[in-house]
Amino acid sequence: MSESTPAWVAAGVRAVIGAHTQAQDTGRTDDIVALYAPDGILELPGMDPVQGHDALRAAFKGWAPTQPQLHLVGNTVVTASGPDEATAKSDVAFFQRGESGWAPQVVGHYEDTLRHVDGTWLIQRRVTVFQA
Repeated sequence: MSESTPAWVAAGVRAVIGAHTQAQDTGRTDDIVALYAPDGILELPGMDPVQGHDALRAAFKGWAPTQPQLHLVGNTVVTASGPDEATAKSDVAFFQRGESGWAPQVVGHYEDTLRHVDGTWLIQRRVTVFQA
């Protein structure tokens, strides 16, 4: 598959989103941070933006799971805005397992902007939006 095709871009972007989700649910902070550009930004409702690898590492370390959790991410729509840039919008549902089993905690969506750098897709900006 050519690196300039929409299918190639979509596959690379979806791989990053999936890797982020699995690393987050298992508390692999360094693996998460490696998926962001060095100046990458994470925006969450009610918080100041988290920017750069050091700040992202500190944030995700603080959010490491203390009980089983699962982010279900789907309905991802990828739009290439050039051979080295893409956006993706994904729905997300977050579950935690407690004493009574798995329960949904929040639903929302991710709005991601990614860059292709040195053969790797990286998250430049992730905006998380929660829905009531």
